[in-house]
Amino acid sequence: MLMYNEPSRLEQHLAEMKFDRSAAADLWRNTLSQIPTTFGRLIYLASLRDQNTGVYQHHGLAQIFGPEQADQTLKQSHNQVFAEWLCFTLEQQKDDLEDYLDELKEDKRTILATWIRLSPYRNFVPASAREVERNLFNTDLETVLELLRFDYAVASPDPDA
Repeated sequence: MLMYNEPSRLEQHLAEMKFDRSAAADLWRNTLSQIPTTFGRLIYLASLRDQNTGVYQHHGLAQIFGPEQADQTLKQSHNQVFAEWLCFTLEQQKDDLEDYLDELKEDKRTILATWIRLSPYRNFVPASAREVERNLFNTDLETVLELLRFDYAVASPDPDA
């Protein structure tokens, strides 16, 4: 029997945007599609947001489409990727986060211990996220981190350290 593999959501999205010349299509085609995990895309987009002003900045997009359009496109993409992450089951979130960690050069145990202690992931949430979405993200991620803490035998954070 011949099995048909359905294209992934990302592959479908890229196919639709192949001839689209919009800022969003450019961003997905040239940048976000190169990031293999949803969590990686979420971190990348959050990193483009100025922590003082909330304005997203991307030099290449701003040169082509202008800073306002770049900001709007990045904001929309951040919201879209965030919504995609929230729709994942805990198992999918755990798998995606592990895939993201596999791509990093740093030691997973060190990263996990640091994230558990400092909670940098709280800055990955789009500013426009509703409180319930923000709480769901934080709760899910803290659950996934706790599962990974056990998987990788990361010591409990020491509050006196």
